[in-house]
This record gives sequence, structure tokens and C-alpha cells, in this order.
Amino acid sequence: MLNLKDLNYRELKNWVVERGWKPFRADQIAKWLYVKKVDSYDKMTDLSKEIREYLKENTEFSSLRLVSYERSNIDGSIKFLWKLKDGNTIESVFIPEDGHNTLCVSTQVGCAVGCKFCFTTKDGLIRNLKTSEIVDQYLEAQRFVGNENRISNIVYMGMGEPLANYENVKKSVQILTDKRLAGLSNRKITISSSGIIHQILKMYEDEEFPQVRLAVSLNASNQKTREEIMPISQTNRIDDLMRTLNSLPVKTGYRIMLEYVLLKGVNDRPEDAHRLARLIGKNKKRYKVNLIPFNPFPGSPYERPEDERVLRFQSILWQYNIGAFIRWSKGQDISAACGQLRKKEVERVVKIS
Repeated sequence: MLNLKDLNYRELKNWVVERGWKPFRADQIAKWLYVKKVDSYDKMTDLSKEIREYLKENTEFSSLRLVSYERSNIDGSIKFLWKLKDGNTIESVFIPEDGHNTLCVSTQVGCAVGCKFCFTTKDGLIRNLKTSEIVDQYLEAQRFVGNENRISNIVYMGMGEPLANYENVKKSVQILTDKRLAGLSNRKITISSSGIIHQILKMYEDEEFPQVRLAVSLNASNQKTREEIMPISQTNRIDDLMRTLNSLPVKTGYRIMLEYVLLKGVNDRPEDAHRLARLIGKNKKRYKVNLIPFNPFPGSPYERPEDERVLRFQSILWQYNIGAFIRWSKGQDISAACGQLRKKEVERVVKIS
């Protein structure tokens, strides 16, 4: 059954006209779905009863259902567990921050990339999410937290590799940034990739893909280390990746974020920091480095470095005038921090009947 959130604005308007309705009905439907964020067709009061009945009989209102959630006692983050129509589950995370609120959304059920420091990859890839399943994470989470906690930032950093689900991710970004639909700022949307070179190039060359921020999981300063912790580097080599990133047309205010998960004794030594600085070289104004202390999970072969090692790594990058910022992960007490998402229920949850 069709979910209207699988349609961008052009497709929604065409669909409305094909039903024999006036084109302005598309704007009315969009307002109720994306601005008012109502939870049923019955609340779309400026649509005729006949149209509302047609929508109820021929389209699904939401593609997912909230199964459970956990709220952090430390920072107020909320991890949501959603059930999809086929029975699979995914997770997303609401992150309250100073001056704004962020939602981390998933793009796949599981992940095939296989980064050894990420818990999500343990189940492998089951399938890509539909456009509506990505957009509904935002709409359902916003309804849950209420209008007083407006979600302004969306980061595609949940379960999955966004650029491996290219078309659905692209359409979800179109919907989220279209002023006639969700209307979020392009600058507030970030897509994180493990560094699939041809897909990154495709995104930047695609005129229909809205300009958003790019974050790349680098996590090492040389090929050997990156290949050990990120097998995808075997075919997307670090030198080729950096050459590609250096060639991208980056607008003012859209610096590329290099994400660097610090693993104790693996990639967090002073020599790693110096080598990373040399890798960035003269392109330091093009990048912002996010340093992420590793978040351990059961059975992980890696350890979290001590704070002093993290701060030392940052200070070395600053010596090279490279913007390096530490992302002290939120939601750690509810397994919602970076790299910890996995489609499973845990003990301390509020289950939804």
C-alpha cells in the first residue's frame, strides 16, 4: 500500500491530479503531514470526507510503529525502537543539544560495511529502508517529543550506510528540505558515509540531490590501519578517498566532516595525529575533524582511550591549525552512542503496547 511519504512534492502533486482532485489538495495534504504532523487522516479537516476516506482505504499513514524507548538519565537522549511493516526493527536517537535538537536516523536494517568497531554491523545487512521509513522516523519522533522540543537537525548516522541506499536517501532529503514539505534547513542535514568513493562523487554530481553536509568516517591516518578496522578500505583506499574529497566543490559553510573514532592503542597515538595532519595537508580549511572516543560494546576487541589521550590527539591537530573537536558521545547509558545502535530490545526500556 502506498505511503505518501514515499513521494517528493512533484510526485505528490501528480498523484493528487491523477485522482481527479484539484492540485491545491497536494499542499493541504503536505501541510497536515509535515507542518501540523497530525497522527491520522481524520484530523485533516479541510479535506472532504470522501478524500479522507480514500486516503484511509488506499494509503498507509505511517510505515513504522514505536515498540519501545529509553531515555538517558545523563543527558536526556532518547533511543527509539521502531517496528516496520515486515516485522524488522530499526533504531533512531533524539539528542537534545544547546540551542537545538538533533535526530539520528537509520537508513538500512543492519549494515553490510563491516566496520569492526561498530555494533550495528554484527547482524549484517537485511534490507534498505524505504523513503517513507526514513521520513517517518523524523515525524514520529517529533510527535513523541512534542513541538516544544523542535527537531531542527537530522544526521544520517544511525543504522546502515546511507549512500548504499542512494535513491531512497536522496528522496528523503528532498522531502525533509523542501519548504512545501518538511522545510528543514539544508545546512542542518548531515549524511555520514564510510567513504564509498563513487557514491560520494555521484551525490555531488547529482543536481537533484539537495546540498547538505557530508561526514566521512575516516578513522585512520594510513591505509594499513584503516583496512584493518574498515574492510571497505580495501576497495576505497584512503589516498583515493582523500584525493576525491579534496576535489569536491565545497560551498562556504559546508566543510566536510572527517569522523575519527579513537581506538586505544590502534589509531590514537601522537604519530597517528601527526600523520592525519599531513594527510589533510594544505586543505585544512576544507575539513572539520570530529574526534569520537570509542564506545565499547559486548565482545568488542577494542578499548576506549583515556581522556588524556583524546585531548592530546586533539591538541596535536590544533598545532597544525586544523579544526578538531571532540564529540563526547551522548546516550551512552542507553547504548545510543555512536556505533552502538543495533536492532534489539534491551532491559531498561519502556515498552509501548
